[in-house]
Amino acid sequence: MSITMAAEDTREARTEAVRALEAEFGELINRFRRIISENAGRVSPGMLPGAYKVFTTIVRRESITLSALAESLMADKGQISRTVRELEQLGLIERTPDPDDGRSSLLSPTPEGLTRLAAARAPQERTLVDSLEEWDIDDIRNLSRLLHALTAGESPEAGSS
Repeated sequence: MSITMAAEDTREARTEAVRALEAEFGELINRFRRIISENAGRVSPGMLPGAYKVFTTIVRRESITLSALAESLMADKGQISRTVRELEQLGLIERTPDPDDGRSSLLSPTPEGLTRLAAARAPQERTLVDSLEEWDIDDIRNLSRLLHALTAGESPEAGSS
């Protein structure tokens, strides 16, 4: 077999593997959409998945400005502002003055918001932990490392964290 043929086989095999990965990501995304929708309803009946995403982003960041939140979510600032007001009315987040910029506020989760989020996430967290029960912990860590490299657009380095 020629070098050109080997390269084509390798390229074809890589393309096939990437397509299989894409299909699995599609299934994973569909599963997470269902989970997000269910979690949103458990946090507050009728909450839309988009509001849940805004809320969980605020929780993950612990404290964030409205502008940074909109930029992080690549969303319209006006829509994010309306969603933030809804989350405030539900008692899930609060605004405090930004010590670095008196013109803006910092958005943070309330203790009630954190409690409700933990309760909403509990069923899926148990499911995920149970699903990975038979996995070697190093495999779980390696999958996390590889996914991080993929989302960051980096080349994975074996054994790095």
